Amino acid sequence: MYAQMIKSEATQDDPEKLAAFQARIDAGEKIEPKDWMPEGYRKTLIRQIGQHAHSEIVGQLPEGNWITRAPTLERKAILLAKVQDEAGHGLYLYCAAETLGVSRDEITEMLLDGRMKYSSIFNYPTLNWADIGAVGWLVDGAAIMNQVPLQRTSFGPYSRAMIRICKEESFHQRQGYDAIRQMAEGTPEQKKMAQDALNRLWYPSLMMFGPSDKDSVHSAQSMAWKIKMNTNDELRQKFVDQTVPQAEYLGLTIPDPDLKWNDERGHYDYTDPDWSEFFDVIKGNGPCNVDRLAARNKAWDDGAWVRDGLLAHAKKKAARQHAAE
Repeated sequence: MYAQMIKSEATQDDPEKLAAFQARIDAGEKIEPKDWMPEGYRKTLIRQIGQHAHSEIVGQLPEGNWITRAPTLERKAILLAKVQDEAGHGLYLYCAAETLGVSRDEITEMLLDGRMKYSSIFNYPTLNWADIGAVGWLVDGAAIMNQVPLQRTSFGPYSRAMIRICKEESFHQRQGYDAIRQMAEGTPEQKKMAQDALNRLWYPSLMMFGPSDKDSVHSAQSMAWKIKMNTNDELRQKFVDQTVPQAEYLGLTIPDPDLKWNDERGHYDYTDPDWSEFFDVIKGNGPCNVDRLAARNKAWDDGAWVRDGLLAHAKKKAARQHAAE
């Protein structure tokens, strides 16, 4: 189906159509699924929305691991609700992608066979309860920074899906910050755990915004089409500027000896992540890559009987309707 939807290059490269399309983008109009769009625009959206959806689904794994081990009933309920939210986010995004002519099964198969990625952050383990707080504070904080501008993205279904997602992600970030705050204000051992979680997740969180602008393959065109609203480095800087004062309030130390406020720039100077590590994780060599994909493949295989049953029911219903006609 995905291959069948691709139109001829001649049609896609029609200068008049491209100019009219770009004029709509520049005017701030939303592009809807039945509107004409360049094939590059469609494929870029499928890649971005698909990877976003997969990140929401795979992102349940490191947190779901701690639902039964949360320290209180309240924390258990909060974490359970959060993991449920992430499943809903994936659903909204898969639905948005389907409006572009690719089925959810096809997108899922792209994840399972490695043709489509998910956020690199979820290839790092959550070793203790402090990590769950740090994930909410840092990972969801970075996600919010990425996703709030996407409410203004040019593709209508994606833009509308992001409105509810951002509201829920804001809650996730606040609950994470509250959890890490309690650890930081707790016993010396608890504060040490909070600092350790920050030490391990700081740079992977910075990597969530994608490679440096000079190394980003898709950013320029995506921004021209308003699929992306900000560059990777702009969002990363904003995240650092927001998060450093929060860490200081908690009495925690950002693990960057070169971090300092720059009066001239009006921003913090900080050390970039190790981009070789980022690209190595993307290639499948992170601490949890194999486990994450194995879990998703197992879920897909275990759910085959449900999909087969639903498909059989749909076929039987269609046959009855055809016979009645």
